[in-house]
Amino acid sequence: MHTKMAATFLSISFLLLHLFTSVSLAATAPYLDGLLANGNFEQSPRPSNLKNTVIIGKYSLPRWEINGLVEYVSGGPQPGGFYFAIPRGAHAARLGNDGSISQVLNLQAGKIYSLTFAATRTCAQDEVLTVSVPGQSSDLPIQTLYSSDGGDTYAWAFKAPSSSVKVSFHNPGIQEDPTCGPLLDAIAIKEVLPSPKYSKGNLVKNGEFEYGPHVFKNFSTGVLLLPKIQDLYSPLPGWIIESIKPVKYIDSNHFLVPSGLAAIELIGGRECAIAQIIRTVPNKFYNLIFTIGDAKNGCHGTMTIEAFAARSILKVPFTSQGKGYFKTASLRFQAISARTRITFYSAFYHTKINDYGHFCGPVLDNVRVFSASRRSV
Repeated sequence: MHTKMAATFLSISFLLLHLFTSVSLAATAPYLDGLLANGNFEQSPRPSNLKNTVIIGKYSLPRWEINGLVEYVSGGPQPGGFYFAIPRGAHAARLGNDGSISQVLNLQAGKIYSLTFAATRTCAQDEVLTVSVPGQSSDLPIQTLYSSDGGDTYAWAFKAPSSSVKVSFHNPGIQEDPTCGPLLDAIAIKEVLPSPKYSKGNLVKNGEFEYGPHVFKNFSTGVLLLPKIQDLYSPLPGWIIESIKPVKYIDSNHFLVPSGLAAIELIGGRECAIAQIIRTVPNKFYNLIFTIGDAKNGCHGTMTIEAFAARSILKVPFTSQGKGYFKTASLRFQAISARTRITFYSAFYHTKINDYGHFCGPVLDNVRVFSASRRSV
């Protein structure tokens, strides 16, 4: 009898624990995080709706609406000597002259969302990809290839203007070859959680970069975070990309990061910088602590990260063999106002040791600021 009662009690306790855990996870997990419907384009049009690779019919690509010239293509060698790298699957959508694809999403009005999408040019040097929702758009110049394997991935954030939002990807260009245009092989969305709270003893929000855009699980060369001039709402809560080139968000499943789930790779030399404005007390002294290194991705050479806080500057050099190395640096500064901007950028340009077409750079992680009266830990 007692054994049965004990077993029943344990079963009920386990059930309550499971329910509590589920509720807790539901409360902290993003409202939305994953591929769009047919976001990897593996649901193909019917053969009768294809003329070679050109899609015929506005709604012939499952779950998408198309306009203009849109192709349904497979990875590998193509006619004319081209090669389409589609590392996340077998198929992709190619936007030809004035071609676009769009999908209506059910979202929460007023919330911030981040789109993660794999996009690369296929022909012309001046290809542009326009990403838009009603009232917001951005033209992405994708002529620079940051990854030589066609694996460039971007993140673009927006505020949902209503509960029903039409997301569009458009090629505004007109080329001599009408099929030339951006290649899209995966599109996902993630809700950008409200600005994270301060962790104990740190004035920097999201200093370990644990909150960021969706990262594709099966293949990733990192996610390019666009400069503020191209993306008003940052997919990286708390941080500002204040430069003309993107920075790269890297995850621990595909790269070596100093700690936690993610870090930032500064891939554009002096053309890319990341910053945050923190609250400080004028004339008070603070310590800025951060970790730098390489992502064990073959990025090599003499690297330098420069850090700025108030009127103080610190240059931190190190030599990378591309095999995964990290060091911690510290900058003491005196605040001159109630708001202090901390900024990081890479002093040099770098490529992989065996792949000079693949841009890379030093890794930044574990950014902390605290009163200089506290000892670092």
